Amino acid sequence: MAYSPIPDGHIAAIVTSLEITARPPLRPMPAGELRLERWEAPALEKYRLLYRRVGEPWLWFSRLVMADEELAAIIHNPDVMIWAVTDRRGIEVGILELDFREAGQCELAFFGLIPPLNGKGHGRWLMAMALQAAWSRKGVERLWVHTCTLDGPGALSFYMKSGFIPYQRQLETFPDPRLTGHLPREAAPQIPIIE
Repeated sequence: MAYSPIPDGHIAAIVTSLEITARPPLRPMPAGELRLERWEAPALEKYRLLYRRVGEPWLWFSRLVMADEELAAIIHNPDVMIWAVTDRRGIEVGILELDFREAGQCELAFFGLIPPLNGKGHGRWLMAMALQAAWSRKGVERLWVHTCTLDGPGALSFYMKSGFIPYQRQLETFPDPRLTGHLPREAAPQIPIIE
């Protein structure tokens, strides 16, 4: 067994890609007290605020470091569908983003809820909504997602229980976004900072 050092100030994650290559059978929709609000061409700051709110505990940062033009080209594309998950009071508590820009495919680009909602069954409801929306688009033959070891500890098994099959693993290294100033130093305390 060989170890490869990670440069100081960097983080490494094992990324697992998963896919579903056939429309899953219809299942009863789980009950949910949350709602989906479709965001068409959302304002960049509004989008980044929700993205950060959901993803900061897991060190999501890719959309925070994108130039405005690059981010707008993605989230304002008519083949990218974004929903805010809202609670009964209308407060945004999660995100669902499906990317249909590649013909015949749908990427489950972002999927998550704020940490206080994790482990309460809301993820099953959100996944049912995601599967329904992904496979409702004509011509979709493949739905895929990737998760990594920085995500919640149950993320990989959740995707597999939802019908996704792992097909690839990769090692990703990147500068720690808490050290680059893209996320606060106190974000994701479960992941140590090594300067």
